[in-house]
Order: sequence, then structure tokens, then C-alpha cells
Amino acid sequence: MRTILITGPGGSGRTTVAAATALAAARQGTRTLLLGADRDDTLSAALGVRTGPEPVTVEPGLTARRPDPAQGFRDGLAALQDRAASALDLLGASRLDPEELTPLPGADELALLRALRDAALAEAHDLLVVDLPPAPRALALLALPEELRRYLRRLLPPERQAARALRPVLGRLAGVPMPAEALYEAAARWDLELAATEAVVADRNTVVRLVAEPGPAGADAVRSTGLGLALRGLRTDLLVANRVLPEEVPADSWLGGPLAQQRKTLEEWQGAYDVRTVAHLGRDPRGTDDLAALGVPVADPDAAPAQWPVADRLAEDGVLVWHIPLPGAVREELDLVRRGDELVLTAGPFRRIVPLPSALRRCTVDGAALREGTLAVRFAPDPRLWPRGR
Repeated sequence: MRTILITGPGGSGRTTVAAATALAAARQGTRTLLLGADRDDTLSAALGVRTGPEPVTVEPGLTARRPDPAQGFRDGLAALQDRAASALDLLGASRLDPEELTPLPGADELALLRALRDAALAEAHDLLVVDLPPAPRALALLALPEELRRYLRRLLPPERQAARALRPVLGRLAGVPMPAEALYEAAARWDLELAATEAVVADRNTVVRLVAEPGPAGADAVRSTGLGLALRGLRTDLLVANRVLPEEVPADSWLGGPLAQQRKTLEEWQGAYDVRTVAHLGRDPRGTDDLAALGVPVADPDAAPAQWPVADRLAEDGVLVWHIPLPGAVREELDLVRRGDELVLTAGPFRRIVPLPSALRRCTVDGAALREGTLAVRFAPDPRLWPRGR
């Protein structure tokens, strides 16, 4: 199944573009599911059909759904209380009733990720279109599975489960209850669920589509969002320039200034992205007829995958070079820290901890340079770890 994740700055019309993308695919004969992330039913304004936790058919081939974060949060916390019953009883804690539970911050993101994973595993559709939150929240959401898995591995390392048979004995000797078997079982289950979600986001058939209005604010948002996506190794298929003004305006019209800004921004974007323009209808699109009139393109199956290649320059320079594409990065806002077999990489406001490829783990960092939007990190073989004769 192909997946299109759609985001952009707030107010850019990303929900409308997501609905139009899904509609265009369905009318081409593709079984399409449209997922919404907003608690308010913003999809209904674009589609002309109310959406909610239960899938609704918009028209043949197009189904829309908006997960309920409140119900997902209540179900998840209730299950957690059941699994941790012994620990809660030991602490003398009282259970929380489902009626008194209200979603905490982050419940919306978790509900959407769960719906994304379930839709991919169900294989009931050929295309999944996801209306993500505005760009800053969307980037945090897409990073969540990888980050949570990393935290789980650090807090409850899988290799320590080998000693679980000794925990009751150790607990009696120490006089202190040891971590319960259920804790490690829950961690393994969470890791499996998060891995499935991460696999959908990182899949070669998953792309991110950016939506923005051409102008100074839109240009800044696209530059920042593009950098955040690149750091995550996610690929974009298109940049949709939304609400593009007509070129034919009177010379004395007040639209002359915005039109000049629009032209300048579109020229900048066309040098870095595959840009598709969507004209301003002169009104907010409402219903499937307006969505079809926008002419939003469907998925591009030929979008180039994101790659971080390692170049072998041992013969020429005695180093291996890891090329990390970071379009829009500024040298003064870059930071690299080698920590064990990981590289802590900071680019502007974004930060990611990535595992080193196996060959680079036997090397030491020999320097780095940023050229034409690509960070080249040099690694010199460590004589103590590098195989002889290589």
C-alpha cells in the first residue's frame, strides 16, 4: 500500500489538499482511505460529509475516518492498569474509572499513529492519505515511534530479560520487589507495535507532501520543514503551492505586491522541489466538486527515495564519507557528537540520534563539511578495530 503524509504550515490549506488528493486517487480507480488528525471535523467542510471514528464512504472508492483520541486513551490506560494490577496493589493505588479519564497532551498523535499502523496492516486499501497536523507537530509525530523505541531499549534493555528467571529469587534476597514479568512483556509488546508504525512511516512507498502558500512566510516554513524531514530520512514527493493568484491582474491592483512575492517564492521552490500549483478558487473549497476543480495530483510513484550513502574513499584519502542530505541547513546551526555506536545530529531546531552503519562503528570521526545542502562526515578506520589488510 502507498501512503501520502500531508502537512504544511497552519492555515496553508493542507486539509483541503489532503481531501482533494484522496478524491483524485479514488476517481482514478484506487481504493483510498483518508485519515484526519484534527479533533474538530475539518474534513467534513472539505468533503461535504461528516467524519468520525467509524469509517464513512464519501463516494465509491473513497473512505474517510477520523480517530477518536479520547476513546483510544481510555482503552490504553485501562489496559495498562490491568497489566500493572500487582504493582498498583503493592503501592496501595486506587484505580481510575474510564468515566474520569480525559486525554492528555499527545493522545491525538498516538491515536493517529495507531490508526495509520492499523490501516497499513489491514491492507483493505491501495492508498492511504493522512492529513497530518501542522508542520511542527507533524515532525514531532513522525519522530515519535523511533524516539519511544529508543527510550524503551534504554530503560528496559531486551538483553536483560535473559535474567528474568532470577528476579523472584533476587527479590526475596533483597527484600524489594523486582520488576515484574508483565513489565518486560509489555515493553516487548510496545516495541513491536512501535516498530510496525515506524515501518509504515519509513517504508519506500511512503512519501510526505508539503502544502504551503507561496510567499515569505510559506518559504520559511517549507525551508524549516524540509530540513526536519531530511534529518528523519523521509522523502517528499511534491510541494503543493496552494491558493496561487492569477497572473492577469490590473497594474494598479493591490494584488500586485502579493503577486510579486508569489512569483519570487515559486522560482525559489522550483529549483529545489517538484512544485505543483493549485489555483485560488476565490472561495474556500466546499464539497467534492470544488475539490475536483483544484486539480491536485495524486501520488508520484517515481519519487526518489531518501538515501544516506557511505562513500569508500579509503584508497584515495584513507577515509569513509557518510553523505547526509540536509537541504536548508546552515553551518552555524549544525552540531555533531559521536557517542558509542550512535551519532547525535543537530540541525537548526531539530535533533536526531542515529545508529552508525556497521562499517563506521569501527572508525573514528575525522571531520565534517556542509556543501550544497549535504553534510559529509569523514570517518577514519580505527587500527584497533579495523580488519588487517583492509
